[in-house]
Amino acid sequence: MVNVLFVCLGNICRSPTAHAVFAHKVAQRKLQHIIKVDSVGTAAYHINKPPDKRSQQVGKERGYELGHLSARQICASDFLHFDYILAMDNANLSHLRQNCPNEHLLKLELFLRYGGSVEEEVPDPYYGGEDGFQHVLDLVENAADGLLEEIIKQRRLS
Repeated sequence: MVNVLFVCLGNICRSPTAHAVFAHKVAQRKLQHIIKVDSVGTAAYHINKPPDKRSQQVGKERGYELGHLSARQICASDFLHFDYILAMDNANLSHLRQNCPNEHLLKLELFLRYGGSVEEEVPDPYYGGEDGFQHVLDLVENAADGLLEEIIKQRRLS
């Protein structure tokens, strides 16, 4: 099994978008029995809430379903369970590093490192308009493709 965790601040915009997109791409490749996906927030602002309606709408327009997801906060066992712990931005990566046991620090990365983008961070669209949510989805789709190819190559899955 390969376990992938996406992390943002509240787990209602960026990380559930990455969760849904990556899970969709994994299913398209028929690897859902090998690759498991989840998402969390570093803060407890929205625990048990669904993703932001704007994230759901923009995702749905491109064929991704986010409505079944609900926000949760990262917990200590996540550092043990997940093989990839991918932060949307440097602030959340810093938070993860402060709370991660030393033996699991190598699991922590910025998600966009897999996208070949000039941008390093997935910007938080929460206080902006629909364009921000579209931009997040563009970045996430690109990085999800790169991440999936990396996992397939590293784990020799095809």
